[in-house]
Amino acid sequence: MERINFVKNGVLRLPPGFRFHPTDEELVLQYLRRKVYSCPLPASIIPEVDVCKADPWDLPGDCAQERYFFSTREAKYPNGNRSNRATSSGYWKATGLDKQIVTCRGGQVVGMKKTLVFYRGKPPHGTRTDWIMHEYRFVLPENPASIAPPEKNATQSPVVPMDDWVLCRIFFKKRGGKNEEQQVQQPSCDVRKPKNSRPVFYDFMTKDRANLSLAPCSSSSGSSGITDVVSSEQVDNDHEESSSSNSLGLIRRKQ
Repeated sequence: MERINFVKNGVLRLPPGFRFHPTDEELVLQYLRRKVYSCPLPASIIPEVDVCKADPWDLPGDCAQERYFFSTREAKYPNGNRSNRATSSGYWKATGLDKQIVTCRGGQVVGMKKTLVFYRGKPPHGTRTDWIMHEYRFVLPENPASIAPPEKNATQSPVVPMDDWVLCRIFFKKRGGKNEEQQVQQPSCDVRKPKNSRPVFYDFMTKDRANLSLAPCSSSSGSSGITDVVSSEQVDNDHEESSSSNSLGLIRRKQ
């Protein structure tokens, strides 16, 4: 069966509508493991690029998308295990602890994922950027027979040493989406004006005291609404009662 090559001039070119979004386990078992054992890949979709020979924005492919590369690690010192991750404008610095890649079936550790951040300048005074790299490396499990590629026997020595090949996923981490910007601009407390800005008056002279807070005055005038409207007859009666009481008081004083 002829395998289609989706990489042209080091750039991934998929047909319209296709996306390459493998899981960590698929990257390690289906691609990196086969690359380590020099076995045919499911598809020629990941180019071979030395990621440390160029800055992340100069690597092949679309910078706005995730890019995947097979790369070989270069030793920083002749007698050491540390990798040389310096580029022309900066360097890749590891952050956090390495994450184990475990199979869904069997729970075997088949790989490790290292997270690196790109810094501009020279260490240790570099400037941190938002370029991120996930470096995957293959780990020989306890039971190699169950993980070995079917096309080749695991007992045979690979063409390239196992520790040299890594799979790199490089992307630019975007900060501050629209939702976050809106949250920053808006205050934390939601202070809103009431829809009805007119004052609400309550009749405190009502007999039904239980519904005092639920008995707004229906009058729309500027009065307080606390005092009820009194008829003219009631005013005259009150006036007569007050005058009679005053006259009796004068008679008593004369006596």
